[in-house]
Amino acid sequence: MTPIDRSQGVAPAGDVHAAWGWFVALGAAFIILGLIAGSHLLLATMVTVYYLGASMMVAGALQVAQSFRLTRWTGFLLWLLSGILYVIAGVMTLMNPTLASSVLTLLLALFTAASGIMRIWLGAGAMSERGWGWVVASGILSTAVGLIFLLGWPVNSSWLLGLVLSVDLIFQGGTLAGLGFRLRSET
Repeated sequence: MTPIDRSQGVAPAGDVHAAWGWFVALGAAFIILGLIAGSHLLLATMVTVYYLGASMMVAGALQVAQSFRLTRWTGFLLWLLSGILYVIAGVMTLMNPTLASSVLTLLLALFTAASGIMRIWLGAGAMSERGWGWVVASGILSTAVGLIFLLGWPVNSSWLLGLVLSVDLIFQGGTLAGLGFRLRSET
């Protein structure tokens, strides 16, 4: 067994195994939050949109501030303009969250379908490799989900982002709890 250099910020395996309960508790909290979000899809969608808008405003403001540190750089004006546009997009998101959720839902649908199409193409191009069928199957599923999202748009814009958040929280929670129980069994 090799010694762990704590100066690199790497926790020894024993420390991680001893914290198994924290992983389970965090997983349970995520699952509970996911169930709460799932029972209030409109609210979860609006919270997601507000979070995104606020994040865009903060990121844009930081970029604008950073641009003034780069006034001699040839890309200064583009960097500044990009930051200003990011702030404006964040403000517009916060001012009209319903429109923002509609646009985000449309983008989610388009990117999900495009991702699926790319996986089908990738899998079909790798037919000589083992497991190519799983890649194609995943692509078909993603494409179908993206198309279902598109067919429901814009009506589904009021709840779909909240549903995605809910499902993500539940899956993350299950993963964390599973990891915790796995760590417990290894101690």
